[in-house]
Amino acid sequence: MPEKFGNDERAALIVLMLADRDVPNVELDRELKVRLGKDGRDRLNDLGLLRSWTEKRRIWHRITDEGISWCMDDLAAGDPPSKSGPLSRAHFTVLKRFIQYHKRRGTLAEVIRSGADLESVIRAAYLALSVKPQDWVRLAKLRPELNGADKEEVDAVLVEMVKTGTVHLAPDSNRKVLTEADHAAALRIAGEDNHLVAIEES
Repeated sequence: MPEKFGNDERAALIVLMLADRDVPNVELDRELKVRLGKDGRDRLNDLGLLRSWTEKRRIWHRITDEGISWCMDDLAAGDPPSKSGPLSRAHFTVLKRFIQYHKRRGTLAEVIRSGADLESVIRAAYLALSVKPQDWVRLAKLRPELNGADKEEVDAVLVEMVKTGTVHLAPDSNRKVLTEADHAAALRIAGEDNHLVAIEES
């Protein structure tokens, strides 16, 4: 059995494993709805399951290989979250059988890590590149940070994000500063090339 932690620490490790990237604490809290307090964060760092650091006045987290291994063991052999109701316990039992099936066949890591959320990857890359909230970031700088995601796929996700009203695209009015990379990275909407993106914090 893996070492036991509280629900918040377990949730943080599993969410960070699924994210498979650097995640700012503000995203972990506001968007992923997981609250990892200082005591829990320090404990996970001390045990080598998590690496946390401060950058641009934000706390960031990245799960370690040891943390991923702990998650795999917890998913296969752990207990349902404390204070779970009967339906949650039943769901957990089904999930546990699914996990154990794939673990026996050596396919668990592939299944768990295959569902990366591109929108979350975009938001995390934006946060890392932006200097201040709602800062304009060049798409030419953003795209290389998206784990090799296809341009058309990224464009489709960006267009959907714009519809939420919290993500904004704009052309660079100073055409003289545009590079070949800017032109290649541009997202064309309604006949206009957009080179910049700004994302509001949730």
